[in-house]
Amino acid sequence: MHADYLILGSGLAGLSFGALMAKAGKKVTVLEAHEYPGGYGHTFSEGGRYKFNAQLHYVWNCAKGRNVYNFLQKLNLHEEVMFEQYDPTGFDHMRMPEYALDIPGDLNVLLERLEAMFPGYAHNFKRFLRTVEQTADELDKLPTPFNTWSFLANLGNNFHVLKYRNTTLQEVFDYYRLPLEAQTLLALQWPDFMLPPRELSFFAWTVLFIGYCRGAFYPTKHFEHVVNSLVNTIQAHGGEIIYNRKVTGFIRNAKAIEGVHAEDLKQSGQFDDYFGKTIICNIDPKRAAEMIGFVHFSSQVQKKLLYDYSPSNFMAYCVVKDLDLRDFGFGRWNLFHTEQRDLNKAFDAMYLHGDYSKPSFVITTPSLLTDDRSDCPEGCQIVELLTVANYQRFHDLKISDAKDYRAKKTEIFNALADTIEKHYIPQFREHLVFQMLGSPTTNEHFCGSPGGNSYGSNLTPKNLGLNRLDHRTSLDNFYFCNASSGYPGFTGSISTGCRLYEHLTGDLFLKASEQN
Repeated sequence: MHADYLILGSGLAGLSFGALMAKAGKKVTVLEAHEYPGGYGHTFSEGGRYKFNAQLHYVWNCAKGRNVYNFLQKLNLHEEVMFEQYDPTGFDHMRMPEYALDIPGDLNVLLERLEAMFPGYAHNFKRFLRTVEQTADELDKLPTPFNTWSFLANLGNNFHVLKYRNTTLQEVFDYYRLPLEAQTLLALQWPDFMLPPRELSFFAWTVLFIGYCRGAFYPTKHFEHVVNSLVNTIQAHGGEIIYNRKVTGFIRNAKAIEGVHAEDLKQSGQFDDYFGKTIICNIDPKRAAEMIGFVHFSSQVQKKLLYDYSPSNFMAYCVVKDLDLRDFGFGRWNLFHTEQRDLNKAFDAMYLHGDYSKPSFVITTPSLLTDDRSDCPEGCQIVELLTVANYQRFHDLKISDAKDYRAKKTEIFNALADTIEKHYIPQFREHLVFQMLGSPTTNEHFCGSPGGNSYGSNLTPKNLGLNRLDHRTSLDNFYFCNASSGYPGFTGSISTGCRLYEHLTGDLFLKASEQN
């Protein structure tokens, strides 16, 4: 029997779409290559006692009336899936030698802090933050998917979108002549994008920055509960999620995709065919297009599929015992640290040259973001570290010499741990009771991300322009629903699934200002 919707992949965009369609009475089948649902949002257990989310996540648009809340309300989950707000006086703590800036939710307070730190630049900061706020407002109101005629008809209300559509964050910093140290403090959450200011789309930075200023959140029962709630919604309404099924080919009839061939990863040599009236592709669009054949897509879609992938990352999953991280400056916030004042140079040293002697990275402490202690035993706290890493370097090391591969991971961890002990927790290693290190090849294997990419298509102006790939594929019964055809991150992925649901059903429930 054909499913109404056959969803390829259980990443957050696919799960969000599937939960909405199942709740609407449609028959939903989800194929997932991994043993866990959630894609980059999945949670895994290690050591029999510790739970880790696969990546660093925090969420915006969770407040009442915003998109994530509206989505959960649509599923009747808004009283079950709750969130804790990061400290609004400083949700991101930016640190580098001789400088410290806590990013508050109130832009007026941020302006005061910047003016106090950098006397003589008040006018520059004021104009810069005003531009950021106005650009975010305009982007918030753009139709999705993008409609050229609608955009042109409202050109007067899209001045900043038009002006900055091909602009990097660095170019805007330079335009407003912000001092280098201020640039670094404002852009120090670069691990949220895996790009330095000179390459990062001003749009990408603005949307995320303003989104978190409006409210940064963490799930009360951790990310596992969010993902499981979506899975339970699908199953409670007659849908199914089939794990350990890797899509190996597509079943095409003329211009229509009717189903897929999938390998049962638990049964060697076992392949099955799955069909759906409509196929939703939550796996990477470029990879799917390569499997189908680029020639079968329209020239316009082919052009949009020629994106480059975002850089990958290194993760350290750690547990400390008999140590309260709150005594060392940690709490309901993330801490971003750099040893170099120029983030472009810091990024190049790590990504291009593999030099982590002066690292720039983020420290997040999930155990301090909620009172729920299901992620680790009493007396322990979770600490996660993240920075950029070059996929090709790790891929080549893993193939040529597994010992050198492990040594490189250890080298990076030691550089981060040295920095932590120097600036924050002098006896950090003495309290470590568990550590596990993840590389770009780890991401590729467990999360199905080509090249271990962190965010799908690279978040550059080229890939985030007004002509960005969306759900439209030019093939019948086949839609993209992925970070590269929508937007990455926890909030972006949920919104991507929601918008595809709205498009196919006409059932509109997101913020009115963001409707098509």
